[in-house]
Amino acid sequence: MSNVNSRSKLEYTENVFLFVPNIIGYTRIALAALSLYYMEWHPKACASLYCISCLLDAVDGNAARYFDQCSKFGAVLDMVTDRSTTTCLLCFLSLQYPSWTILFQFLISLDFSSHYMHMYSSMTAGSTSHKKLSESDYKFLHLYYNSSTVLFIMCAGNELFFVALYCLKFFTLNLAWWVLLVVSGVICFAKQFINVVQIVNASKVLANIDQEERRQKALSAKQE
Repeated sequence: MSNVNSRSKLEYTENVFLFVPNIIGYTRIALAALSLYYMEWHPKACASLYCISCLLDAVDGNAARYFDQCSKFGAVLDMVTDRSTTTCLLCFLSLQYPSWTILFQFLISLDFSSHYMHMYSSMTAGSTSHKKLSESDYKFLHLYYNSSTVLFIMCAGNELFFVALYCLKFFTLNLAWWVLLVVSGVICFAKQFINVVQIVNASKVLANIDQEERRQKALSAKQE
């Protein structure tokens, strides 16, 4: 019987690190690293590589669902890559726009804290994914994570705004670029609003869990 179980485990063993969406994730990291290499002296290469890396963010999720290769490792890899690439670009922008350094520092802190708290609260609450929200959660947040179109527009617009600010330091932008800068700036502002909502929602979820655990503990103490 033990031999049968051992063979069964061997037959169904998969290498999560080699899942198609995770390989796409590694590609995103490589492209982002190359964009950082070119960031200071080759803006066209940097912007192109950075944008391709960001666009692949929309591909890995679809690949995970298509190949039935959704994984906790892939979800964390995706989020860590997003946070890291954006942070690196914002750090560079703070050097190019020193008078706005404190704003970029705030955006980095808000981005990291909101996504960490959201993911941690989702895991603590027993959710299988940080993107699975109940109807009781904030409507803005529910729409953000449950509509792939809204999610793509918000994330793409947010990154485009930072890329446009980067290009502004190297090129003389035409009217189309200025329109893109303004439109993406509005989307970027909306994305920061979502980040604030994430923090508020995650804080409430964690506080409710704490209250329930303390209530259960108090009831157990009374029964003893």
